[in-house]
Amino acid sequence: MNVFAEDPRFSGIRPFEKKILLSSPTMHGDEQQWVDEAIRTNWVSTVGENINAVERQIAARIGVKYGVALSCGTAALHLATRLAGEKLYGQARPHQGTLQGRRVFCSDMTFSASVNPVAYEDGEAVFIDTEPGTWNMSPEALAKAFERYPDVRLIVAAHLYGTPGAMEEIRTIADEHGALIVEDAAESLGAKYRLNGRWAETGTLGDYNCISFNGNKIITGSAGGMFVTNRLEDANKVRKWSTQSREAAPWYQHEEIGYNYRMSNIIAGIVRGQLPYLDEHIAQKKAIYERYKAGLSDLPVKMNPFDAEKSQPNFWLSCMSIDEDAMAPQVRGEQDYRYKSASGKSSPQEILDVLAAFNAEGRPIWKPMHLQPLYRNNAFITASGTGCLAGSGSDVGADIFRRGLCLPSENKMTPEEQEIIIQLIHRCFE
Repeated sequence: MNVFAEDPRFSGIRPFEKKILLSSPTMHGDEQQWVDEAIRTNWVSTVGENINAVERQIAARIGVKYGVALSCGTAALHLATRLAGEKLYGQARPHQGTLQGRRVFCSDMTFSASVNPVAYEDGEAVFIDTEPGTWNMSPEALAKAFERYPDVRLIVAAHLYGTPGAMEEIRTIADEHGALIVEDAAESLGAKYRLNGRWAETGTLGDYNCISFNGNKIITGSAGGMFVTNRLEDANKVRKWSTQSREAAPWYQHEEIGYNYRMSNIIAGIVRGQLPYLDEHIAQKKAIYERYKAGLSDLPVKMNPFDAEKSQPNFWLSCMSIDEDAMAPQVRGEQDYRYKSASGKSSPQEILDVLAAFNAEGRPIWKPMHLQPLYRNNAFITASGTGCLAGSGSDVGADIFRRGLCLPSENKMTPEEQEIIIQLIHRCFE
């Protein structure tokens, strides 16, 4: 039952006949050609020309020498994290992770796939608060974290919603402390960042770099991910680990722990067909962001920010946050929520419920890792140098989560459909 059907604020607006999704795959037809070729030639396993082509093409696109196609972005992040741990601390015993007993500084506002590999490798994540200007890792908080934990040698930094973080500052801090960086570019394929005066694509800004082709990403294979690097030694190691660490012997010989993480040639065919449309998808996503920014400019809200001088996002998801003085009452439990409408104000959960009632999909902002039940006992460092209670003024990530939401960012959404979504948001503030 549509509880908003009788609400006079929404009179005259009908639900969309076809659901407007947050961000779904956009197929062009080329994908079928390469999938069919894999089937026709019987290369349907984790070897084949589609895989070879995608590794070459992605590496060339972002500006690195080597790519290793893997089953998902999480697999890429796991092997990148493992590789960094081995580089720093040596090869682990089979029953141990490479980060056993070690702390790792991690982006706090991100999806759990960024940080779970630290736990896979028996390490302990220390969460670094978010900066307001990009919604990514705060360099100020990172510097404070090194003051508290000077022995840390690994940083996992994510680019949220396709917006590059402050990588120049993060890199400077990492170099000062002899730390390596795992770059989680899962959401930011095609985004650019000006590093030391030179434009570079995300996926080239860390020591170990990862991208994703998950079904909702800007380029998709329905699944899949990639480790990208300029070092042949690292590419070979990740490729070996991803195929169960088989040695070059006539029989199955194993000297290291391995994983079944290689990409399927069929999935690679979809990615191969998608890749020529990356710039088109970015342009469509940017247009969606700009229409929201213009259409919501008279409301007490702000779009997800970026540093226009140093970054060119891929605009994967358009998001907004409600100004503090325009927040209607809202509370969240672990899995439920309550809110109350207020004249001239609204809340993320009210807007999301209204969008859902009219058949459009939004989503809350990623809940910060330090608020997750799994990680609540982990250290959390803010720009002031200390952890703090959730929701306090210095907890930037918790504040963005409280006031923000992801808007429908489907690049098949028409401007007319987007205008209706903008009108729905306006009416939430009436």
